[in-house]
Amino acid sequence: MNTDPQTAGPPVALVTGGLRGIGRAIVDRLHAQGFVGAVVDLADTEAGTTGGRLPDGFRYYTLDIARVEDHEAAVERIVADFGRIDTLVNNAGIAVRPPTDILDVAPADFDRSLSVNLRGTFFLTQAVARHMICRSSPHYRSIVSINSMASHIASFDRAQYAISKAAIGKMTQLYAARLAGDGIHVHEVKPGFIRTPMTAGAATRIDDIVREAVPQQRWGTPEDVAQAVVTLATGGLPYTTGESVWVAGGVTIPQVR
Repeated sequence: MNTDPQTAGPPVALVTGGLRGIGRAIVDRLHAQGFVGAVVDLADTEAGTTGGRLPDGFRYYTLDIARVEDHEAAVERIVADFGRIDTLVNNAGIAVRPPTDILDVAPADFDRSLSVNLRGTFFLTQAVARHMICRSSPHYRSIVSINSMASHIASFDRAQYAISKAAIGKMTQLYAARLAGDGIHVHEVKPGFIRTPMTAGAATRIDDIVREAVPQQRWGTPEDVAQAVVTLATGGLPYTTGESVWVAGGVTIPQVR
């Protein structure tokens, strides 16, 4: 393979859950930085393929990441279409709707959360990492998982989500240690209170929390998260791997009022 970055083509990204919200902001920001690649999501086909809704160079692929048995075929198709994958962004995830007390969580709901947020993410990362190892690239290579502040706090009415996200931190460390020798950097980004359609229903309640608990006293935006992801994906922190990058306006700073 040609290893000259000027002639080998642009870097290739795979973004899960990339049709809306934080995922779409990441896709747009990657495109602005010269990336092409794949967007995988569960949304309807029209949203992903018509009307020029994805930026030039990005293609939509339908994939339920909970279906681990479909991962290898999906990754092989993307590699066949683009030649390789330089960056994987694990953004897809499901929240708890409605919030449920930890004493009332049903096994099926627990399993569904972990099947997407943890199991699906773990095995898709495995599939992509295997392809990365087998193919050289002139570009910086990275895996970035979108975590959540829920992994850091005790939200007893979102137990299965918090547990699944807490495990992403350990997954990040494990893959970072395993892949460092192959020149693949692995990171996680932990957003705080981000204004998206997913948080719109609780916006009024969360407004008060943001003013009280966030030193910057504002909501974050999908673009804030996307900027952090692209910084990591393009090698902006080259001597960093296996670490958490918070995008949360300082919410983790202990405060005495």
